[in-house]
Amino acid sequence: MIGFLRGLVVEKTPERLLVDVHGVGYELRVPLSTFYQAGEPGAEVALRVHTHVREDTLQLFGFLTALEQQVFEHLIGISGIGPRLALAVLSGIEPADLIGAVQRGDVSRLTRVPGIGKKTAERIVLELKDRLDRVEMPAASQPAAGTPNRLKDDLLSALVNLGYHRAAADKALDAVMTAAPGAPFEQALRAALRELMK
Repeated sequence: MIGFLRGLVVEKTPERLLVDVHGVGYELRVPLSTFYQAGEPGAEVALRVHTHVREDTLQLFGFLTALEQQVFEHLIGISGIGPRLALAVLSGIEPADLIGAVQRGDVSRLTRVPGIGKKTAERIVLELKDRLDRVEMPAASQPAAGTPNRLKDDLLSALVNLGYHRAAADKALDAVMTAAPGAPFEQALRAALRELMK
């Protein structure tokens, strides 16, 4: 089982990283926060890894923080939530916000994440309420801003991957980037999500 990788970013998309570790390329599925903070191709990255094995597939899921990995592993322990949906949850809500929503029993906050309906949100709250109390929350790091065009392309790709229509996502991003042109990725993404929920 692979638990940790350190290597160079070869390729990246909002859902995946290809990491070269001494000449071997590892493909990892990642949440948006890890995608953005991993750096550009050529940068060194260190990832915590969850190895997911089924009878027909072996997939690697990468995370920059222990908190993301712990929340992911708790989510996939819930009946009906697979790794892809767990990544979508982590891409739509920060781990600390998810933990807060679960502890408050805030089902409506969870249903604002694309792909999470009311029944799934209720199941997340019910099954994770006690388990997430033991999760440690480290201080979050703030990513640096990219160039405006690249940033908008990354944000648009992220929103489309989260299930939003391209035209609606584009309109929301125009509003966000006009209001706060120098905002970093995560701040702009949160603002765009708020804009789409209006």
